[in-house]
Amino acid sequence: MSKIQEFNDYRSRMNERIMAADNLVIKRFFNLDTNAYAEGALDVRSKELIGLACSMVLRCDDCVKYHIGKCVELGISKEQITEGMSIALLIGGSIVIPHLRRAVEYLDEFDK
Repeated sequence: MSKIQEFNDYRSRMNERIMAADNLVIKRFFNLDTNAYAEGALDVRSKELIGLACSMVLRCDDCVKYHIGKCVELGISKEQITEGMSIALLIGGSIVIPHLRRAVEYLDEFDK
């Protein structure tokens, strides 16, 4: 199983378990997250690149993987994704480098 499929399967499985708790706060947060990335004053592609950069600066590898996947799904080029990650590195500093390494490794999985 590829790293991409493994990540997506785990994420889906655990999200189903979380939502099964039927907790109003959790449901509302998930809904807010979903709606924040919908088309608006900013296009969806820009929002995903912003989400990727923020996730790198916040050092959330799961979020980085998710946003890389969405960027690829939306047809954002590898060069554009890399440029977005370069902004994250600039903002976050050297602490972002380990996450940049893992992000590049994960992005390479889409070429396989």
